[in-house]
Amino acid sequence: MNSQVEVKKERQYFIDWLRIGLIISVFFFHVGMIFRPENWHVNSNESFEFLDPIMWWLHLWRMPLLFLVSGVGTFYAIGHRTTWQYIKERFKRLYIPFTVGFFTLVPLMVYVERIDDYSSFLNFIPHMFDGGPYPVGNISWHHLWFILYLFIISLLISPFLNYTKSGHYNMIRAKLIALTAKRMGLNWLLPVIIISQLILRQYFPKSTHALYNDWAHFTYYLLFFLSGFILFTSPKVINALANDRRLYLFQTVIFTALLFLLPLIFGEPSIVQDYTRGITEMIISLSCGLTVIGYFKIYFNSDNKYRILLNEAIYPFYLLHQPMLIFVGYFVLTWNISYGLQALFITVLSLVFIMISYVIIKRYNVLRIVFGMKNKPKRALSKDIKVRKSLAFDK
Repeated sequence: MNSQVEVKKERQYFIDWLRIGLIISVFFFHVGMIFRPENWHVNSNESFEFLDPIMWWLHLWRMPLLFLVSGVGTFYAIGHRTTWQYIKERFKRLYIPFTVGFFTLVPLMVYVERIDDYSSFLNFIPHMFDGGPYPVGNISWHHLWFILYLFIISLLISPFLNYTKSGHYNMIRAKLIALTAKRMGLNWLLPVIIISQLILRQYFPKSTHALYNDWAHFTYYLLFFLSGFILFTSPKVINALANDRRLYLFQTVIFTALLFLLPLIFGEPSIVQDYTRGITEMIISLSCGLTVIGYFKIYFNSDNKYRILLNEAIYPFYLLHQPMLIFVGYFVLTWNISYGLQALFITVLSLVFIMISYVIIKRYNVLRIVFGMKNKPKRALSKDIKVRKSLAFDK
């Protein structure tokens, strides 16, 4: 028990850096979506075919890894909290931002996508729940699906939090750690992941982010979350992973090559090819995530002032990034400039507007709560009050 408490007190800086890097990568991934052949919320007139395989490959492992990292973060966030304290904290950090975003950020995004159908946003508001679920209707949660899934996972694990403090749980966890800390031992996660998907994807084949018909992928993300919570909080597992990082990189390269060679190997599309592709994608999803964690452990496991600043800002950044890209993209795509310049302006202007918004958000506790941040420290609040008093006195 003492060793568990000791682990929880030791901050894993590389996990913070990894979370920051993944959220920033989501921003650039969505910039790329604007210029892909596939329809997105706003699209350039010109699409770039070369982006398709790159973004397809990135999509395989980014979000599973983000759920894994969230599982690690949850382990450390629980600390000495009771189950009820943990649920209240999850309501505050996840449910409130999701709910407010669902009724504010998402309707604004849907309106921009369908701006030609309404005379103004005020005209759109009475119709924001027309037509049923998006894309046929106007009801959607867009990028907030990640927040919703995390919240539901938090509720699902909450009845078992007391069990995670028991001797029986720690005995089972110790055995799993001993198994996965062996050379390439984390590949033992693959049978669980693959079998779950072979069963569930027969009934829920597509990733919809709609929850009610997305149970295969919800389970997929849940398994990554649980592996982060149970295994990747063990120094023994992390150190073994860091030592094996080159092996996992080699595994990633081999299966990535196999993935892109499947059409040549099988020729005509077939069920066997589909199953082989699906299994190969799952192997890449895990092995690439393991590679990234291993290299971050070696090269990014240190602290500095920027980690603290970025770690606080990254949640509001996630909530704001897609609305900003859609707003800015809608206007920039009408400019008569090259597509390269369009991409540059969309990226830079979106980042500027996000930063301006964040500066405003971090000043007020109401907005901080809405965007998933903690309340201002008391010292910062008293400093603000003094500044305001001095300004009032000067007037």
